Amino acid sequence: MAEIFSNNAETLSRPVDGTFVARSATQEWQPSGTPGFLVKALYEDAESGERTWLMKVEAGASAPPHAHDDYEQIFVLEGTFDDGENVYGPGDYAVRAPGVDHSSASADGALMLLIYSR
Repeated sequence: MAEIFSNNAETLSRPVDGTFVARSATQEWQPSGTPGFLVKALYEDAESGERTWLMKVEAGASAPPHAHDDYEQIFVLEGTFDDGENVYGPGDYAVRAPGVDHSSASADGALMLLIYSR
């Protein structure tokens, strides 16, 4: 499967001890590689494959059907998000198994927390 969303920004890694903090309010939105989908990558661990991102979907943006190699957890913070199976609003949570084909779109824009894990 080809990942359609990517991150090139610096992120936090797994702390050995103590607490690492990401100040997302001061981070710039970064292109994800898919038009209309922007990310603020908060945490990534190359060894485990875990990733935690904020994703902003611009109003009217859509991505073609795709699948991820990892479990995808979605928590909608603002707006609405449509994956071709359901439309999610603020407070809605979904977890998707690896390899499940889905689309990604938002009619009015959305802000979501995404967590990918193996």
